[in-house]
Amino acid sequence: MTTRSDAVAKVLQGSVDLHCHSGPSPFPRRFDHVEAALDAQERLGMRAIVVKSHHHNTVMDVLAMAPRLRDLRTRVFGGIALNSFVGGLNPHAVRMSLRMGGKVVWFPTMSSGRHIECHHDGDGFPTETVPLTCERVDIRDSSGGLRPEVGEILDVVKETGALLSGGHMYPDDIQLLFEEAGRKGIRRMIVNHPNFVIGAEPGQCEEFVRLGAFIEHEVAMYDPEGHQRWDPKLLVDWIERIGPGHTVLSSDLGQKTNPKPVDAYLRVCGALLDLGVREKDLQRMTRDNPSYLLGLD
Repeated sequence: MTTRSDAVAKVLQGSVDLHCHSGPSPFPRRFDHVEAALDAQERLGMRAIVVKSHHHNTVMDVLAMAPRLRDLRTRVFGGIALNSFVGGLNPHAVRMSLRMGGKVVWFPTMSSGRHIECHHDGDGFPTETVPLTCERVDIRDSSGGLRPEVGEILDVVKETGALLSGGHMYPDDIQLLFEEAGRKGIRRMIVNHPNFVIGAEPGQCEEFVRLGAFIEHEVAMYDPEGHQRWDPKLLVDWIERIGPGHTVLSSDLGQKTNPKPVDAYLRVCGALLDLGVREKDLQRMTRDNPSYLLGLD
Protein backbone atom coordinates (compact mmCIF):
# COMPACT_ATOMS: atom_id res chain seq x y z
CA MET A 1 0.00 0.00 0.00
CA THR A 2 1.42 3.38 -1.05
CA THR A 3 1.58 5.94 1.76
CA ARG A 4 1.60 9.73 1.56
CA SER A 5 5.33 9.71 2.37
CA ASP A 6 5.96 7.24 -0.45
CA ALA A 7 4.21 9.56 -2.91
CA VAL A 8 6.23 12.59 -1.76
CA ALA A 9 9.45 10.54 -1.83
CA LYS A 10 8.77 9.64 -5.46
CA VAL A 11 8.56 13.34 -6.34
CA LEU A 12 11.85 13.98 -4.52
CA GLN A 13 13.85 11.22 -6.24
CA GLY A 14 17.19 12.59 -7.40
CA SER A 15 17.06 15.66 -5.17
CA VAL A 16 20.17 17.43 -3.85
CA ASP A 17 20.65 18.86 -0.35
CA LEU A 18 23.06 21.81 -0.47
CA HIS A 19 23.04 22.37 3.29
CA CYS A 20 23.53 19.28 5.47
CA HIS A 21 25.03 19.70 8.95
CA SER A 22 26.27 16.16 9.58
CA GLY A 23 29.44 15.50 11.56
CA PRO A 24 32.16 15.64 12.67
CA SER A 25 31.66 19.07 14.22
CA PRO A 26 32.27 20.87 17.52
CA PHE A 27 28.48 21.13 17.60
CA PRO A 28 26.67 17.89 18.58
CA ARG A 29 25.54 16.12 15.41
CA ARG A 30 22.95 13.45 14.82
CA PHE A 31 25.08 11.42 12.43
CA ASP A 32 28.26 11.58 10.38
CA HIS A 33 28.47 12.36 6.65
CA VAL A 34 28.35 8.71 5.58
CA GLU A 35 25.28 7.99 7.68
CA ALA A 36 23.59 11.12 6.31
CA ALA A 37 24.30 10.06 2.73
CA LEU A 38 23.08 6.51 3.37
CA ASP A 39 19.80 7.79 4.81
CA ALA A 40 19.39 10.15 1.85
CA GLN A 41 20.07 7.33 -0.61
CA GLU A 42 17.87 4.67 0.96
CA ARG A 43 14.84 6.85 1.63
CA LEU A 44 14.84 9.49 -1.12
CA GLY A 45 17.31 8.28 -3.72
CA MET A 46 19.05 11.64 -3.42
CA ARG A 47 21.63 12.46 -6.02
CA ALA A 48 23.98 14.34 -3.70
CA ILE A 49 24.42 16.19 -0.43
CA VAL A 50 26.79 18.99 0.54
CA VAL A 51 28.10 18.72 4.09
CA LYS A 52 28.70 22.00 5.87
CA SER A 53 30.55 22.97 9.02
CA HIS A 54 30.77 26.45 10.50
CA HIS A 55 34.14 25.46 11.92
CA HIS A 56 36.25 23.60 9.36
CA ASN A 57 36.86 22.57 5.76
CA THR A 58 34.60 19.53 5.24
CA VAL A 59 36.42 18.42 2.08
CA MET A 60 38.98 16.69 4.27
CA ASP A 61 36.19 14.82 6.08
CA VAL A 62 34.83 13.58 2.77
CA LEU A 63 38.26 12.45 1.57
CA ALA A 64 38.93 10.64 4.85
CA MET A 65 35.56 8.87 4.61
CA ALA A 66 36.07 7.89 0.96
CA PRO A 67 36.32 4.13 1.66
CA ARG A 68 32.91 4.22 3.35
CA LEU A 69 31.39 6.47 0.68
CA ARG A 70 32.70 4.60 -2.35
CA ASP A 71 29.77 2.24 -2.80
CA LEU A 72 27.03 4.83 -2.18
CA ARG A 73 25.06 6.22 -5.10
CA THR A 74 24.41 9.48 -3.23
CA ARG A 75 27.48 11.65 -3.74
CA VAL A 76 28.90 13.74 -0.90
CA PHE A 77 30.65 17.06 -1.39
CA GLY A 78 32.30 19.47 1.02
CA GLY A 79 33.27 23.10 1.20
CA ILE A 80 34.58 25.80 3.49
CA ALA A 81 32.94 28.51 5.61
CA LEU A 82 35.11 31.60 6.07
CA ASN A 83 34.81 32.04 9.81
CA SER A 84 37.64 32.84 12.18
CA PHE A 85 38.14 29.10 12.86
CA VAL A 86 39.80 28.78 9.41
CA GLY A 87 41.45 32.19 9.48
CA GLY A 88 38.52 34.18 8.16
CA LEU A 89 39.04 35.50 4.63
CA ASN A 90 41.83 33.03 3.99
CA PRO A 91 42.60 32.51 0.28
CA HIS A 92 45.11 29.77 1.12
CA ALA A 93 42.45 27.69 2.89
CA VAL A 94 40.01 28.28 0.03
CA ARG A 95 42.54 27.15 -2.57
CA MET A 96 43.16 23.92 -0.69
CA SER A 97 39.46 23.22 -0.17
CA LEU A 98 38.34 23.87 -3.76
CA ARG A 99 41.35 22.37 -5.51
CA MET A 100 40.90 19.18 -3.49
CA GLY A 101 37.31 18.82 -4.62
CA GLY A 102 35.33 21.35 -2.59
CA LYS A 103 32.13 22.66 -4.16
CA VAL A 104 31.02 25.57 -1.96
CA VAL A 105 32.52 28.64 -0.30
CA TRP A 106 30.30 30.14 2.38
CA PHE A 107 31.35 33.67 3.29
CA PRO A 108 31.28 34.33 7.06
CA THR A 109 28.45 32.67 8.93
CA MET A 110 29.07 32.61 12.69
CA SER A 111 31.80 35.25 12.30
CA SER A 112 29.67 37.71 10.36
CA GLY A 113 28.56 40.91 12.04
CA ARG A 114 24.95 40.09 11.33
CA HIS A 115 25.17 36.65 12.96
CA ILE A 116 26.91 38.05 16.02
CA GLU A 117 24.26 40.75 16.27
CA CYS A 118 21.49 38.13 16.22
CA HIS A 119 23.25 35.52 18.39
CA HIS A 120 25.75 37.54 20.40
CA ASP A 121 25.76 35.07 23.29
CA GLY A 122 25.47 31.98 21.11
CA ASP A 123 21.73 31.74 21.82
CA GLY A 124 19.77 29.80 19.23
CA PHE A 125 22.74 27.58 18.38
CA PRO A 126 24.00 24.41 20.10
CA THR A 127 26.71 24.56 22.74
CA GLU A 128 30.06 23.52 21.34
CA THR A 129 31.52 20.33 22.79
CA VAL A 130 34.92 21.97 23.29
CA PRO A 131 35.77 25.57 24.28
CA LEU A 132 36.37 27.67 21.15
CA THR A 133 36.79 31.34 20.31
CA CYS A 134 35.05 33.09 17.44
CA GLU A 135 36.00 36.51 16.13
CA ARG A 136 34.16 38.83 13.78
CA VAL A 137 35.20 38.72 10.12
CA ASP A 138 34.29 41.63 7.81
CA ILE A 139 34.61 41.71 4.04
CA ARG A 140 34.92 45.52 3.86
CA ASP A 141 38.02 47.60 4.48
CA SER A 142 38.11 50.90 6.38
CA SER A 143 36.93 52.82 3.29
CA GLY A 144 33.89 50.57 2.80
CA GLY A 145 35.26 48.68 -0.20
CA LEU A 146 36.01 44.99 -0.40
CA ARG A 147 39.16 43.75 1.27
CA PRO A 148 41.77 42.46 -1.22
CA GLU A 149 41.47 38.91 0.12
CA VAL A 150 37.89 38.82 -1.15
CA GLY A 151 39.09 39.26 -4.71
CA GLU A 152 41.66 36.47 -4.31
CA ILE A 153 38.97 34.14 -2.99
CA LEU A 154 36.58 35.01 -5.80
CA ASP A 155 39.29 34.26 -8.34
CA VAL A 156 39.59 30.72 -6.96
CA VAL A 157 35.80 30.33 -6.97
CA LYS A 158 35.78 31.35 -10.65
CA GLU A 159 38.70 29.06 -11.49
CA THR A 160 37.06 25.99 -9.96
CA GLY A 161 33.41 26.71 -10.82
CA ALA A 162 32.44 26.49 -7.15
CA LEU A 163 29.22 27.77 -5.62
CA LEU A 164 29.48 31.10 -3.81
CA SER A 165 27.30 31.64 -0.72
CA GLY A 166 26.74 34.96 1.02
CA GLY A 167 26.88 33.18 4.38
CA HIS A 168 25.13 34.97 7.24
CA MET A 169 26.23 38.47 6.26
CA TYR A 170 24.21 41.67 6.14
CA PRO A 171 22.20 41.97 2.90
CA ASP A 172 24.21 45.01 1.76
CA ASP A 173 27.45 43.05 2.16
CA ILE A 174 26.00 40.12 0.22
CA GLN A 175 25.02 42.48 -2.59
CA LEU A 176 28.49 44.04 -2.70
CA LEU A 177 30.04 40.56 -2.81
CA PHE A 178 27.73 39.34 -5.56
CA GLU A 179 28.28 42.46 -7.66
CA GLU A 180 32.02 41.85 -7.58
CA ALA A 181 31.53 38.15 -8.24
CA GLY A 182 29.43 39.00 -11.29
CA ARG A 183 32.15 41.28 -12.62
CA LYS A 184 34.55 38.36 -12.33
CA GLY A 185 32.22 36.09 -14.27
CA ILE A 186 30.94 33.95 -11.37
CA ARG A 187 27.50 32.59 -12.18
CA ARG A 188 26.77 30.20 -9.31
CA MET A 189 25.68 32.19 -6.25
CA ILE A 190 23.23 31.54 -3.43
CA VAL A 191 21.62 33.31 -0.48
CA ASN A 192 20.91 31.01 2.48
CA HIS A 193 17.69 31.42 4.56
CA PRO A 194 17.10 35.12 3.75
CA ASN A 195 14.44 35.51 6.46
CA PHE A 196 16.53 33.88 9.21
CA VAL A 197 19.55 35.76 10.67
CA ILE A 198 20.31 37.58 7.39
CA GLY A 199 17.10 39.61 7.34
CA ALA A 200 16.84 40.11 3.58
CA GLU A 201 13.42 41.28 2.41
CA PRO A 202 11.83 39.78 -0.72
CA GLY A 203 12.60 42.97 -2.64
CA GLN A 204 16.30 42.67 -1.78
CA CYS A 205 16.22 39.02 -2.82
CA GLU A 206 14.76 40.00 -6.18
CA GLU A 207 17.83 42.20 -6.62
CA PHE A 208 20.08 39.24 -5.73
CA VAL A 209 18.26 37.22 -8.39
CA ARG A 210 18.88 39.99 -10.93
CA LEU A 211 22.56 39.57 -10.09
CA GLY A 212 22.24 35.87 -10.93
CA ALA A 213 21.81 34.40 -7.44
CA PHE A 214 19.46 31.69 -6.21
CA ILE A 215 17.50 32.02 -2.96
CA GLU A 216 17.72 29.01 -0.65
CA HIS A 217 15.10 28.18 1.97
CA GLU A 218 15.60 25.57 4.67
CA VAL A 219 13.00 22.89 5.34
CA ALA A 220 14.29 22.93 8.93
CA MET A 221 12.48 26.22 9.44
CA TYR A 222 9.10 24.90 8.29
CA ASP A 223 9.09 21.39 9.75
CA PRO A 224 6.39 21.04 12.46
CA GLU A 225 8.70 18.69 14.36
CA GLY A 226 11.70 21.03 14.23
CA HIS A 227 12.69 23.82 16.59
CA GLN A 228 11.45 26.82 14.59
CA ARG A 229 8.14 25.68 13.06
CA TRP A 230 7.41 28.55 10.67
CA ASP A 231 4.16 28.35 8.68
CA PRO A 232 4.73 26.66 5.27
CA LYS A 233 2.35 29.23 3.78
CA LEU A 234 5.14 31.79 4.27
CA LEU A 235 7.44 29.59 2.22
CA VAL A 236 4.82 29.42 -0.54
CA ASP A 237 4.68 33.24 -0.54
CA TRP A 238 8.45 33.35 -1.04
CA ILE A 239 8.33 30.80 -3.85
CA GLU A 240 5.59 32.75 -5.63
CA ARG A 241 7.47 36.04 -5.21
CA ILE A 242 10.91 34.81 -6.33
CA GLY A 243 9.76 31.99 -8.60
CA PRO A 244 10.78 28.31 -8.54
CA GLY A 245 13.36 29.01 -11.25
CA HIS A 246 15.61 30.75 -8.71
CA THR A 247 14.56 29.01 -5.50
CA VAL A 248 16.33 26.11 -3.78
CA LEU A 249 15.04 23.98 -0.92
CA SER A 250 17.72 22.53 1.38
CA SER A 251 17.62 20.97 4.83
CA ASP A 252 20.03 22.87 7.16
CA LEU A 253 19.72 19.78 9.38
CA GLY A 254 21.90 17.20 11.04
CA GLN A 255 21.92 18.71 14.53
CA LYS A 256 21.56 16.18 17.31
CA THR A 257 18.25 17.49 18.66
CA ASN A 258 16.61 18.18 15.27
CA PRO A 259 14.81 15.81 12.88
CA LYS A 260 16.74 14.00 10.17
CA PRO A 261 16.94 15.90 6.87
CA VAL A 262 14.91 13.30 4.96
CA ASP A 263 12.05 13.41 7.47
CA ALA A 264 11.86 17.20 7.23
CA TYR A 265 11.96 17.08 3.42
CA LEU A 266 9.04 14.64 3.38
CA ARG A 267 6.89 16.66 5.78
CA VAL A 268 7.58 20.12 4.39
CA CYS A 269 7.48 19.16 0.72
CA GLY A 270 4.26 17.26 1.37
CA ALA A 271 2.82 20.43 2.91
CA LEU A 272 3.93 22.47 -0.12
CA LEU A 273 2.18 20.05 -2.47
CA ASP A 274 -0.97 20.31 -0.35
CA LEU A 275 -0.74 24.09 -0.61
CA GLY A 276 -0.74 23.93 -4.38
CA VAL A 277 2.94 23.89 -5.33
CA ARG A 278 3.24 21.86 -8.54
CA GLU A 279 5.30 18.67 -8.58
CA LYS A 280 7.49 19.92 -11.43
CA ASP A 281 8.23 23.14 -9.51
CA LEU A 282 9.09 21.17 -6.38
CA GLN A 283 11.47 19.02 -8.43
CA ARG A 284 13.07 22.10 -9.90
CA MET A 285 13.72 23.56 -6.44
CA THR A 286 15.00 20.32 -4.87
CA ARG A 287 16.67 18.62 -7.84
CA ASP A 288 17.34 20.72 -10.94
CA ASN A 289 18.46 24.03 -9.42
CA PRO A 290 20.85 22.56 -6.83
CA SER A 291 22.26 20.14 -9.45
CA TYR A 292 23.06 23.15 -11.63
CA LEU A 293 24.62 25.04 -8.73
CA LEU A 294 26.97 22.12 -8.03
CA GLY A 295 27.85 21.74 -11.68
CA LEU A 296 26.51 18.20 -11.81
CA ASP A 297 24.81 18.59 -15.21
